[in-house]
Amino acid sequence: MLELLFLLLPIAAAYGWYMGQRSAKKDQEDISNKLSRDYVTGVNFLLSNQTDKAVDLFLDMLQKQEVENEIESRSQFEAELTLGNLFRSRGEVDRALRIHQALDRSPDYSFEQKLLAKQQLARDFMVIGFLDRAENLYIY
Repeated sequence: MLELLFLLLPIAAAYGWYMGQRSAKKDQEDISNKLSRDYVTGVNFLLSNQTDKAVDLFLDMLQKQEVENEIESRSQFEAELTLGNLFRSRGEVDRALRIHQALDRSPDYSFEQKLLAKQQLARDFMVIGFLDRAENLYIY
């Protein structure tokens, strides 16, 4: 009888590990699904010209990401880039500049992502009339 218990112990441990992995994977999928739903909702707000609601939703998404720190960096980058563009379109270029500069300075993003941030930063500078700074960013 004791031998049977020792035989079943590794099987029970392996089963517990397997179930834990499945649970963690499901939690990660739930988080990414929630992000996708929020992102689509924000885009719908933009398409229906409800920019205030879209900005609030994107800000909430970014704050949740900072707290949970589990959302992949690409989706965070896209959300922050979109938020900066929203601020620029609403005339809040100073906030857009801060967001796009932070994206450009961050070491967490790829070269291509930083190029997108520089492009948006150049657009911000063009809106406020700093054409020399915008030109320098486009040349780089």
